[in-house]
Formats: sequence, C-alpha cells, structure tokens
Amino acid sequence: MKISLNKIGKTPLEFDIKKDKITFKGFLQYDSAKLILLKAKLSGKIETACDVCAEDFLLDIDEDVEFYISDGLYTKNQDLFLEVVESFDSMIDLQEIMNSEIELILSDYKSCGNCAGSDYTVE
Repeated sequence: MKISLNKIGKTPLEFDIKKDKITFKGFLQYDSAKLILLKAKLSGKIETACDVCAEDFLLDIDEDVEFYISDGLYTKNQDLFLEVVESFDSMIDLQEIMNSEIELILSDYKSCGNCAGSDYTVE
C-alpha cells in the first residue's frame, strides 16, 4: 500500500494492513517541517525457528512502531533526537515498512516455549 506524502495532512490518515496472521494498524499525520509521524501497532503471530532447538513455533508479536518520515533529505535539528526515515520520491510504502519491522523482530534472539528459561547458553 503506497501513499503519496502530499495527501497527508493534520487530520490522521488511518491504515490497516494484514499479511497472514500479522496486522499493521495505525495512522500517518503531518507534524512539521516536512516531517510526517507514523504511529502504529504491529501484532499477531509469525512462524519462525527457535534459536536454541531450531524447531518451528509461532512467535507472538505485539510491538509499537513510531517514527517520522521526511519528504526528502532530513537535516537534523540539534535540539531533537528523532528517528527519521527519508523518502526521496514523496511516497511511503506501508507494506515495505511492515515487512522491515517484521524482519527486525525476526533478527532478534527468540526461543520457543520449551526452551524459554532453559540453561542453554547463547553463543
């Protein structure tokens, strides 16, 4: 789902994307200085492998996602520390953002219910 950044105003533009058993739901809203706030919730279940025993299991996902999108190059304000994604074509691809957030979660260490809290050491 691609959205033109020019169509986003002060009134929140809501979105709801579903993929398999995952939901990415939230809104986009113009903030200031060519910045658009993305605030969403990523929730559901995704099949992955346990990092301890390598067995497949369903991982529960319940993550808050919040960052800004810059229409063009973002020049950092020294007073503020913001997480900003730059868009150079005035478009935002929400499906791509959802996939990136899922990949970030999957890149983290995870263990199934049988291995959680076990004495296995992580190397």
